[in-house]
Amino acid sequence: MSRRPQTALARQFRRKQTDAEKALWAILRRKQMSGFKFRRQQLIGPYIVDFVSFEKRLVIEIDGGQHNEIQGRARDDSRSLWLRERGYEVLRFWNNDVLVNGEAVAETIRAALVREETPSP
Repeated sequence: MSRRPQTALARQFRRKQTDAEKALWAILRRKQMSGFKFRRQQLIGPYIVDFVSFEKRLVIEIDGGQHNEIQGRARDDSRSLWLRERGYEVLRFWNNDVLVNGEAVAETIRAALVREETPSP
């Protein structure tokens, strides 16, 4: 798939955010995450990720019920593997967790942002 249709789709996703995406974006865009910048509905290779900090190579995905079905889980696993192979850490949260336990989600993200990588021996 060429980048042009993907770019248009990402723009459409930015305009039609879910309530959970809106709630998390309100936290991320104010740079309350240890000062790290996030982008939303961003292209990375063939995928459009919900949120990404390119500086920390951290992807955050907010999932609805369709992601709990067998095919949805398989797609998510494949996507996460592709991203991890390219150096990204992927955090996944359920919509309900963001909406009901937003501060706990935010703390998990903050911890991932400040976590130092363990040097390889």
